[in-house]
Amino acid sequence: MGVYQGRDLRKITGGKKNVSRGKRKFEIGSQPTETKVYSEDIREKARVLGGNAKVRLTYAAYANVINLSDGTAKKVKILEVIESSANREYARRGIIVKGSIIRTEIGKALVTSRPGQHGVINAILMQQ
Repeated sequence: MGVYQGRDLRKITGGKKNVSRGKRKFEIGSQPTETKVYSEDIREKARVLGGNAKVRLTYAAYANVINLSDGTAKKVKILEVIESSANREYARRGIIVKGSIIRTEIGKALVTSRPGQHGVINAILMQQ
């Protein structure tokens, strides 16, 4: 099912608006990419406006974690999703979004990238 991101075709009262034009292709959206923790990284390519390609990370096993205290970055395995500020249920379902707190091999990390938009998980190591 498609997602429409244009103007609503109905009034607040429920009546129909007099529309002067139909829907346009640039007003369509897509279903959210709910990136899940998995044994390997799986990406999908999607065609977007202008013929460009967007890489969506559908399943994730690794994250690029930056340690701010010494300035190093490591590719580490994701163990689980601890907390998600976007939706309480995402942590239980193992869905990673920007702002999620994940448990990795080297400790807790805060996700700073958008996996469904960027195709990669970047995170900052949290100090215990």
